[in-house]
Amino acid sequence: MFDIGMGELGLIAVVGLLVLGPERLPRVARTAGALLRKARNSWQSVRSDIERELAAEDIKRTMQQTAAQIDPMADIRRMSQAPPASAVPNAGDPPAAAPRDDDAGHERH
Repeated sequence: MFDIGMGELGLIAVVGLLVLGPERLPRVARTAGALLRKARNSWQSVRSDIERELAAEDIKRTMQQTAAQIDPMADIRRMSQAPPASAVPNAGDPPAAAPRDDDAGHERH
């Protein structure tokens, strides 16, 4: 996470010892370590949540592509469910004549 070598770490320890004193330095170091641990765990949690969401989206996209490859007629069926624009009558068109019932057993004269 941080690129801190042994020299930088030693310098920070010496400055901390001079500023805080030998009594408070261990307590401050423990508190700083705990805070860094909490921050790292929180970051890892957010990162794993984002990766999980991205993986779920990728899986969903792959499933849709696979389904489209397996069933190429799915798009055609989906488009055929919507009525075509020519099938909807205009308001100015005369109403269509009702179909005659020729198969009901009635004879025509």
